[in-house]
Formats: sequence, structure tokens, C-alpha cells
Amino acid sequence: MTFPISYLFFFFTLLAGTTLSISSSSWFGAWLGLELNLLSFIPLITTKLCPYLAEAAIKYFLIQALASTILIMSASTFLYAQSVSHMMILLSLLLKLGAAPFHFWFPQVTEGLSWPQAFILLTIQKLAPMFLISYLTFSDTLMSIIMISALLSSLIGALGGLNIMKLRKLMAFSSINHMSWMLVGIYMGDIYWLTYFTFYSLVSGSVIMLLFTTHSSTVSNLLNQSKKNLLLNMFIPMNILSLGGLPPFLGFLPKWIMIQFMSANSMFVPLLVLLVSSLITLYFYLRLFIPMTLLSFSFFISNVKLKSLFSSSRMLMSMTFINMFGILFPIPFLL
Repeated sequence: MTFPISYLFFFFTLLAGTTLSISSSSWFGAWLGLELNLLSFIPLITTKLCPYLAEAAIKYFLIQALASTILIMSASTFLYAQSVSHMMILLSLLLKLGAAPFHFWFPQVTEGLSWPQAFILLTIQKLAPMFLISYLTFSDTLMSIIMISALLSSLIGALGGLNIMKLRKLMAFSSINHMSWMLVGIYMGDIYWLTYFTFYSLVSGSVIMLLFTTHSSTVSNLLNQSKKNLLLNMFIPMNILSLGGLPPFLGFLPKWIMIQFMSANSMFVPLLVLLVSSLITLYFYLRLFIPMTLLSFSFFISNVKLKSLFSSSRMLMSMTFINMFGILFPIPFLL
């Protein structure tokens, strides 16, 4: 898919809206930044006349408009019940994030997008709401809501990805599961969720770049593409397993940091839920991994040529090397 140069303007205003929302000193300025971000993302979705893109744009606009309405309504209750106002702000931001139990729109919107648009939705669009949640004055009630949302996101993201054959919807449920770790990171401190978000963006970016390059939208497309290139058949499992957090790939490192902190603070029950959900996500990642390595092995032995080993782009090789960083240099992260 090609994008007009004019769409660079909307992408820069999208980043400007995120920056304005993060750096604002008032909730009204944060709301303005969120609205600028929303109105910039809608044109990026509707890159061409397509019913799937139009449906995704309408759903995204309605949900974000609802969340913005709740955010504005919280201002009317601030003078009378400050705790209720903060609770409404938190619920509206969780709705914008697509975190459970407000996740119902997220897989449907992601499924209707192209891969570059899905990457923006899975990463950049989460920045401003996550920062705004971390700016809230946390009370015991807000902490409880964040922890409940994190635990629900981990379970729904894991169980929702079972028996899903569409890769975009699979990435959406994976993002919901990773959102649980970032919400727990907000519960613990800003540095934890920022570190997790940075690693998640790198790993998910490598997976999405690989799927976008191969024009894969379903599991069958991915398996057919992997039969044409042996090097691609090795790249895809490493990137996917890194996204699942399997040690010692790069995706495991932020989870290892979170596990250490949660264990040190005796958060054993939430940690158990997060680890069990991660095992479930690894199951449906392995469902992609095993056919690509076992079922197509005989095809490679009889048909592969030496030149096909290096037919992939250098960008894919470099992104795969990033995911192997945890294997090659694990010592600094274990100290």
C-alpha cells in the first residue's frame, strides 16, 4: 500500500497531539491533545475508499468520542466529588486504551486496518492515555481499578487469541495482554511501564514489518509465504516468540524486570495471573511456529536454493537481530 505525501502532515499532527497531551499542565490541554490526535488518525485510516477502512474509522471515532465525552464530564464533578472525577478520568482513559473490560472495540478496529495503521494504533496511540493515567493522584480506589483492569486484560488477551486465524486480530489480543503488564508497571512506577512500552514497540514493530512485507493477513497466508524462503521461515518464529516473551529473546527482558520487582514486593497473585496468561499467549504463538518449522521441512530439503536464503531485505534481518539481542547480550539485563 502506498501513502500520499499529504498524509505526512496528518502523521506529524498526530505526534503533535500526543506531545501536547503529555506536556500539558491542565486536563483541558490534555483533552485538546487527545482530540487533535483523534482527528489526525482518522484521515490516516481512510487512505482509500474501502468499506473495511471506513467501518474501522467510524468505530474508532465513536469510541474515542465517547471516551472524550466522559473525560469532559469529569470536569463538572471535580468541584463536588474529586474522587469521582478522578475515577471518571481513569475509566475514560482505559476506554481510549482498549484495556479490559473496555476492550470490545479494539480487535474489531485493528482487524479493519492495514499493517502500518495497526502499528500506529498498537503503539503510538497508547502513549498519551498511558502518560495521563500515570499523572493521576492515585488513591486506593484508583489503584484497585488499575489492578483489576490489568488482571482482566491479561486473561482476556490470552483467552481471546485462541482459535483466531486472522493475524491482525491476533496482534490486537496480544496487545491487550501486553497492556496488562504496562498497567501493572504504572501501579509500580513510571520507569517500569516506559521500559516495557519501549521494548514492546520494538518487538511488535519487527513482527508487523515482517507481516507487512510478506502481505500476510491470515495464518494460511503466513504459512504459504514461509514456504518460499528459508530465511523468512527462520525470521518469523524468532520475532513471534520474542513477542510472546519467551526467554532469552528480547521480549522476555521487560517481563523479567517486572517479575523481579513484583516478586520483591510480594505481589505473587497478580504475578501468577500474568505468567499463566503469558503461557496461554505462547501457546497460540507456537501454533504459528510449529507448522512453519516441521510441516514445511521436507519442502525445504527438496526445493530450496542457496540464493533464496538471502532474498529477504536487510531491514528484516536487522529487526530480527534486535529480537536476538537478549540471546547475544543477556548479561547486562540479569545484573
